[in-house]
Amino acid sequence: MKNKDIKILLVDDEPDILEIVGYNLSNEGYQVITAENGLDGVRKAKSDLPHLIILDVMMPEMDGIEACENIRKIPELKNSIVAFLTARGEDYSQVAGFDAGADDYITKPIKPKVLISKVKALLRRFKEVEVADTLKVGSLVINRDEYKIIFKGEELILPRKEFELLSLLASKPGKVFKRDEILDSVWGNEVVVGGRTIDVHIRKLREKLGDKSFKTIKGVGYKFVD
Repeated sequence: MKNKDIKILLVDDEPDILEIVGYNLSNEGYQVITAENGLDGVRKAKSDLPHLIILDVMMPEMDGIEACENIRKIPELKNSIVAFLTARGEDYSQVAGFDAGADDYITKPIKPKVLISKVKALLRRFKEVEVADTLKVGSLVINRDEYKIIFKGEELILPRKEFELLSLLASKPGKVFKRDEILDSVWGNEVVVGGRTIDVHIRKLREKLGDKSFKTIKGVGYKFVD
């Protein structure tokens, strides 16, 4: 897919950010759509179906966290990448962002060239067609085509990254996935995420599937236990 065919929705209440970031993205050939608040951002996401959505956290009308949650409820946007671009770098804010279904968290200020590199790395993970795949492991059923999880007969709704992390670990029960391998497969090896990112997502999965489903191999990584 060429840059001119890629739509990027930029949602921020700061005109300077919209202008500067939008200008740099347009210079790369991307189609740039802008919105000044979360509510308008959700509307434009639904109508324009962008490949990548970049959200600020603190915005009027609807904040970025709520906007992301609403976007993740739109079936047509299930493959869209969502990243937060914000000055808020606290752990609790990042956790809230990932819980809402975000794929990445970019902290302001960021140099234009670095931002463009991040955008390119995120877009490399975009898939136009999700490969149909159903994985059954004990009482766990993972339908990647429908982004659906059935656990002990009940459907679980997981944020995108939790879904992908669970899919990876459950694809080979008993195998120890190293931390670098997890970051590469789930977040992309060119996307820098915090060292605690994997741990946060594992903790969330343990809360939903039970602590015994995942085993920590200290200093190495994690494995799924059938």
